[in-house]
Parts: sequence; structure tokens; C-alpha cells
Amino acid sequence: MKVHLFGGVWSPSCCSFALRRTAADNKSNFHEDVKNAVERNFYVDDCLKSVEDEQKAIWMVAQLSQLLMLGGFKLTKWTSNSRRVLSSIPDEYRSSEIRGRNVLLDELPAKRALGIRWLVSSDVLSYEITVQSKPFTRRGILSVVSAVYDPLGLVGPFVLPAKILIRELCRKKVHWDETLAEIDRNTWKI
Repeated sequence: MKVHLFGGVWSPSCCSFALRRTAADNKSNFHEDVKNAVERNFYVDDCLKSVEDEQKAIWMVAQLSQLLMLGGFKLTKWTSNSRRVLSSIPDEYRSSEIRGRNVLLDELPAKRALGIRWLVSSDVLSYEITVQSKPFTRRGILSVVSAVYDPLGLVGPFVLPAKILIRELCRKKVHWDETLAEIDRNTWKI
């Protein structure tokens, strides 16, 4: 294999290729579920995986770590909503927010993944959206709406009224920097 330096715009594709290649090269030594996890559950260098129970999770952590170690990858930053799974992972391989904590007693912190906030202890996904102060113009509204990162589409019902307002402003041929009419401003404020 060639030597790659990570940091360029091509880094994610190199990382993905190396992970997948490692899984393909070693597939005969590992269960199909482990190979599939590498192929389907890694997003650049983050693995996001759900399994049926704690025993399978502990097994999956061990198997993924062993498989990817063969490719020179050391998996770290592990976190889980299961305290039993966390206690099976050596402290130095846990996420920095969990490292050094008593995972059986201490409160587990929130984590961020793909723009979504995961409340680990309660196993709840949440969003933190800070609406920037923008002028009451078509450009200002579009800027606010476009800033919402929602890869799973969970915030869609809350963003839809703003998108409908933008559509109506386009139909009315409101210019980009024209101050909105009072009725449209009131719609936006709701």
C-alpha cells in the first residue's frame, strides 16, 4: 500500500478506501456482520452502529478493533449508551469526554455525530439550532434556513413553513435584499 498523508480534500476518500480494503482483505477471518459494519457504518473515520444487545455490542467492538488493527487502524473515541459496553472498553480507547470517568456511576455526556446531538444516558437524539440574526429579506431567510444541517430529515417539519415562505416570496418576485412586507415578516416570526 502507498503512504498517504491525511489533510487534503481527498483524505475522506482515501480513508474510506483503506478501511474497505482492510475489510475485504481480511473477510475470511471475520464474521460477515463485522465486514458489513466497516462497509456500511463508517462515515469517514467515525463508526455509527446499533446492535440488538449489549453482548453483541461488546463482541462488535472487539471484532472491529481486531479487524481494523490489521490495516494499521487503532479505533478510539468509543462511546455507547450502555454502561456495560463502555466498561468493557479500555479507558484509553474511550471518547475523551468519557475517559477517566466511572462509567458505571458518572453521568454520561452528550456527543455530536453528523450534526446531531446524542444524549447518551437517555439515548435521545436532539438538535441545537441557533438562529442567527439576519435581515427580514428573502436572502436573510434563505441564509437561516440553509444553515440548518439535518442529514436525517428529522427537523424537516419545523423548517417546512420557512421553505414555503421562501417559495411564496419567489412567486411574488420579491428581490433578494428587499425588506419583507409586514405579513411576510409575521409569518417568518412564527
